[in-house]
Amino acid sequence: MIRLGNLDDIDAIMHMTKACAKVMISNGIYQWNEHYPNSTAFINDIKRKELYVLEIDDKLSGTIVISTFMDDEYIPIKWLTKNENNIYIHRLAIHPNVQGEGYARKLMDFAEQYAIDNNYGSIRLDTFSQNKRNQKFYELRGYNRLGDIYFPKQSDFPFHCYELVL
Repeated sequence: MIRLGNLDDIDAIMHMTKACAKVMISNGIYQWNEHYPNSTAFINDIKRKELYVLEIDDKLSGTIVISTFMDDEYIPIKWLTKNENNIYIHRLAIHPNVQGEGYARKLMDFAEQYAIDNNYGSIRLDTFSQNKRNQKFYELRGYNRLGDIYFPKQSDFPFHCYELVL
């Protein structure tokens, strides 16, 4: 079940994202660390009603943020559509215990349908340049890679920006 997240979910979200970070680091992917993602980001997502959670057998097992807010880091990117009717995907995570079972696909299906139902022109996101699995995941869904941005607190490596025109 996918539902809007609430403040009672914060502890479970942080536990899950720490587990995700641990697995990524063990695979040489230094995308998430002690700085990101943090509870402040998730609390803001919840307050803006942009954080959705995936529950499997009554356990919080995934997150996705569907936002209309464009981060300043995205400004230099030459997007395929105008900066006026877009959504941005952030903090897509699936608990390591259930990764590889199609749940990230379900969350992205949900986000894409949300965008279509609400007449958005495109979906934008970024993914870590060292996370080849994520890049393939988005590219197979039809997302176009457009340019790179940097989040110095996360990594010296770039993050690739993608857009899907609806």
